Amino acid sequence: MWVCSTVWRERTRARQWRGLLPASGCHGPAASSYSASAEPARVRALVYGHHGDPAKVVELKNLELAAVGGSDVRVKMLAAPINPSDINMIQGNYGLLPELPAVGGNEGVAQVIAVGSNVTGLKPGDWVIPANAGLGTWRTEAVFSEKALIQVPSDIPLQSAATMGVNPCTAYRMLMDFEQLQPGDSVIQNASNSGVGQAVIQIAAALGLRTINVVRDRPDIQKLSDRLKSLGAERVITEEELRRPEMKNFFKEMPQPRLALNCVGGKSSTELLRQLARGGTMVTYGGMAKQPVIASVVSWVRGEACLEPGQTPQPGHIPWHDSCLNRQCPIPGGESVPLSGA
Repeated sequence: MWVCSTVWRERTRARQWRGLLPASGCHGPAASSYSASAEPARVRALVYGHHGDPAKVVELKNLELAAVGGSDVRVKMLAAPINPSDINMIQGNYGLLPELPAVGGNEGVAQVIAVGSNVTGLKPGDWVIPANAGLGTWRTEAVFSEKALIQVPSDIPLQSAATMGVNPCTAYRMLMDFEQLQPGDSVIQNASNSGVGQAVIQIAAALGLRTINVVRDRPDIQKLSDRLKSLGAERVITEEELRRPEMKNFFKEMPQPRLALNCVGGKSSTELLRQLARGGTMVTYGGMAKQPVIASVVSWVRGEACLEPGQTPQPGHIPWHDSCLNRQCPIPGGESVPLSGA
């Protein structure tokens, strides 16, 4: 698992986390048949009964595993990450909120260990991910409806399978839905080393798009730059470099971006807007700085930019791209390009 250090600080909590799921790369036990009349098993899960600070409201509990019905699937979780949306959901400030009490976690990959008599699309041994948000993946085992799961290839890296449901699909939607970009066009984004940012880099490269990737300065900036460029990034710059007047010379070598992707807000989003081509679009899908998006009045008066919010899914619906679910990015011509894990 990948644990958010800003949430789980106490040593006792850390020990609970380490014992929750198998280590990355571990597979579940050998698949077996299951009878609905078998004695209920008990499993461990991270549960919250009310919204608030995750470090205070989430508890490790033993739960009774439901019997497998005819259309149900019993799974063993192999890996489950912590996504910022998971934290927002626990805090109660996310667009989709499950009924309480709830098990945390929106993403993860599990192995099928038993199926009901009416299940036709899955079999023991298959790998699956949630079909929708709010399923609750922070548990050792679970029984879900077949409709709540989507099969994924079992020969891809475990970490990639566990994180493919949110970030790559978000990146694909933003690149495809807001501007009609053509090969050679450029895209600028901040937080480029995030999960979404790395997916943007890879999908954009597959589409023939050029990316300008903004990151925070750090001692190992060259190492980070090299890693992002190995994924397909054309340019990697720091927030400080983005603010310099010399940026105007930057676009003598490449076209001004028609699309900006912002998940930081504050001054960073203002600087992204300044670099957009006239009539370009900035899509905001996060607010890591916890500061408002500030747009220049000049941009509005001149009609230089369009601001778009990243859409929040409606209850019970996640805007999946079927093509993303097999960890493939479709590009013109019918070719598919595999995505590397974040």
